[in-house]
Amino acid sequence: MTHSRPPAALDDAIAEQQLVALAYVTEAYAEAILAGIESAAFAHAALRAALRELVATHGEERVASFVERLPARVRDGEFSCGARH
Repeated sequence: MTHSRPPAALDDAIAEQQLVALAYVTEAYAEAILAGIESAAFAHAALRAALRELVATHGEERVASFVERLPARVRDGEFSCGARH
């Protein structure tokens, strides 16, 4: 299997789609909080749903490889939006 970079226009389209999707998830998160769902409970449920969808789409091995890189990305602050702990 050959891995080549997609054209820049495709990268831009994917990035735009991910931003729109993130807006939907953020709105759902806010609605859940207003409905009394605890923040951590929603976050865990969202991660579980996302991983289930990724496995269904890409397979367990590819998702496992992706997840193995998450600790470094978290430590690098990629997902931080305020003060770091």
